[in-house]
Amino acid sequence: MKSYIVYLALVICLLSPITYAQWTQTNLSNTWVQSLALSDTNLFAGTYGGVFRSANGGTSWNAASTGLTTAWVTSLALSGLDLFAGTNGGGVFHSTNNGENWTQASNGLTNNKVYALAVNGTNLFAGTYGGGVFVSTNNGFSWDSVNAGLTNVYVQTLAISGTNLFAGTSGGGVFRSIDTGTSWIAVDSGLSEAHVSKLAVSGTNLFAGTSGGGAFISTDNGISWSSTSTGLTSAYVLSFAVHGIDLYIGTYLGGIFRSTNNGASWTPVNTGLRDTTVYSLIVFGTNLFAGTYTSGVWKRPLSEMITSLPPVTSRLPHEFFLRQNYPNPFNPSTTIEFELPKTSHVSLTVFDLLGRQVSVLVNERREAGVHEVKFDGSNLASGVYFYRLQARDFAQSKKLVILK
Repeated sequence: MKSYIVYLALVICLLSPITYAQWTQTNLSNTWVQSLALSDTNLFAGTYGGVFRSANGGTSWNAASTGLTTAWVTSLALSGLDLFAGTNGGGVFHSTNNGENWTQASNGLTNNKVYALAVNGTNLFAGTYGGGVFVSTNNGFSWDSVNAGLTNVYVQTLAISGTNLFAGTSGGGVFRSIDTGTSWIAVDSGLSEAHVSKLAVSGTNLFAGTSGGGAFISTDNGISWSSTSTGLTSAYVLSFAVHGIDLYIGTYLGGIFRSTNNGASWTPVNTGLRDTTVYSLIVFGTNLFAGTYTSGVWKRPLSEMITSLPPVTSRLPHEFFLRQNYPNPFNPSTTIEFELPKTSHVSLTVFDLLGRQVSVLVNERREAGVHEVKFDGSNLASGVYFYRLQARDFAQSKKLVILK
């Protein structure tokens, strides 16, 4: 009898790591992480509140924003020992000491909304939202516009593959340059969604993540594209990470998916991930790190995702929960999501800063599950508002911003 108990305990111990593999949140939490980058043993996070650095694999984080006069960091890039940060409204900043100090490096930039950075040799490229692409050959000391043929200047992402430079735009699809940005041509045949949020290179393959159309793959440097979204439950792709033959995608409200066959099919790897809007992904050592919309940085061992099973999608929420709206700031509409563990009468209302009710989005009985509501603020002025969810004895409020 005693030997049987020992044997049973051994079996349970061996099976447990496979069954309960999941994501864990680091202590960089409650913030929007739009970008992640690596420099030797340092992991950097670009957030809505500046740059943070971890020197111990994400176990702890320290602010690294001295001299960074614009806190909204949208992109990060490394060029040798130089670290660059693109910001929403402040242009580009440059650090030579792992983020301890920053200096502005925006001379020549005529648009300071820098949504993407890319490095190719001695060339540093900046993709701006409204000003197209700029190049610097002197570590950001000065910039030149390189937009000939770029008919859409709302650049959201950049990628480099060999001598090819690619720009993904908001509403204009993908453009390619073979002369370091001097001239551009549209390369979007088969790309059925023109809003391209992210580009990634895996070997000779180029991937495009779109806002509403899922993922696409090109095997001929963007000349033609085909959809590669089988298994994706969210059509809004926000981020990519490449690790050997594995490809990871971060999505809006769908979490993270893994593909081992060049995107032909995808499997969710979300166990334990509370925030399923994932803006950035990066592989560091034996872990995959995820930068999320409202809850900072999460990490998970790569080995766990290889053996983990897909979560049960029909599982009901465990508790009442109100998510941050997306996008935020927005104009004119945004999406609000909430979770109900049991059928309840729900009230979802929007107020201004003075506490005056400006819109009632929900006031009815809703079934248990995850619910999504659209809010159109076209009839409201720019500014800060609050939305409040009440269900049974649960009540929670969050802030939203209309920016026109």
